[in-house]
Amino acid sequence: MNPLIGTYECKVDAKGRLMLPAAIKKQLLPVLQNGFVLKRAVFQTCVELYPMSEWEVLMQKVNKLNRFKKKNNDFIRRFTAGLKVVEIDAAGRLLIPKDLVAFSGISKEIVVSSAINIIEIWDKDKYEKAIDDATGDFADLAEEVMGQDDDHEIS
Repeated sequence: MNPLIGTYECKVDAKGRLMLPAAIKKQLLPVLQNGFVLKRAVFQTCVELYPMSEWEVLMQKVNKLNRFKKKNNDFIRRFTAGLKVVEIDAAGRLLIPKDLVAFSGISKEIVVSSAINIIEIWDKDKYEKAIDDATGDFADLAEEVMGQDDDHEIS
C-alpha cells in the first residue's frame, strides 16, 4: 500500500458515523474490501484506523513477544484494548464505536489525518492542541529523528 496523504476536517453524526473524505477513500480503494481495525492510539487521545493488511503486519511483530513475560502480556492487553474490526459502508461511512468516541473525546468536529500507513481520527480541538504543543520542539525533533544522514557521509 502506498503511503496515505492528507489531513481533512470532517463531522461525525450523533451515532458516531464519519463520512470519509473522498480523497482518503480513493487512496484506500485497493484495501477497502479487506476491512479495517480501529483502536486507541498509544501516545495520543485519538483513534487509529489500520487497513487490515497493515494490522496483520503489526500483529506479526506483536506475536513474536514472549507471553511468559508479564510486561509483554500487559503490553498486549493494553495495546489491543478496545479493538474493533470495522468496515466502510457503501455510502463511505465509518462507524466509530461509543467506547472509542469516549476515549478520544471526539465531538462533532473532527480531523482525519494520514500517518503514513494508517489514519488518525481526532477531535478537532485536541488535534489542534497536539499540533500546537509540538510546534516549539519540532525543529529539534526533526533534526534528531531525520537529521542522521549516515548514508551520504562526505569522505
